Amino acid sequence: MLSEEFERIAAAAEREGVQMEFIHGKVVVKAVPDGDHDEIVRWLTKRCMQHRPDLWLYPERGLKIETYRKGNAKPDGTLAADGAFAGQGEWAHPDQVLMVVEVTSYDTDTDTDTRDRREKPRAYAQTGIPVYLLIDRDACETLVYSEPDPDSNTYASLLRRPFGKTVELPEPVGFSLDTEPLKNWVR
Repeated sequence: MLSEEFERIAAAAEREGVQMEFIHGKVVVKAVPDGDHDEIVRWLTKRCMQHRPDLWLYPERGLKIETYRKGNAKPDGTLAADGAFAGQGEWAHPDQVLMVVEVTSYDTDTDTDTRDRREKPRAYAQTGIPVYLLIDRDACETLVYSEPDPDSNTYASLLRRPFGKTVELPEPVGFSLDTEPLKNWVR
């Protein structure tokens, strides 16, 4: 499928309340977030503003995430400088992105396990996004992927911490995150 075809189909689906992504040549449906998911994104946005007021955590920012297959994804959060996406269309180039954030959903029908834990780390590393923060509500842990190696489609570093522990978000993000509040938004 060509990127242009996907964009047309995704736009139509979104009018019907369905979000789609195109990752590694596959069209996938993204689960609609629940209230706790939204609270996590709100909480993280506030933390980012406190530590890095020069940046903004853009929710659901469409990104062109693959250099080879022209894939598209809408991470739950995309950390970049204020105004980084001005003048860009629905699917922006990720060259100014410092971190992407995904919060796992409880919807097994959409295969979020495979996407968030396997496919997206590979796609984000391939694109060269410096930090991928995965907030895993099933495992009650945060995973911080950093040091992308686009040639091998992997991140060289993975830091895994249970909710309640402090996690370091490496440069270019550069601040610590106390994950204790995340315990309030899991089943």
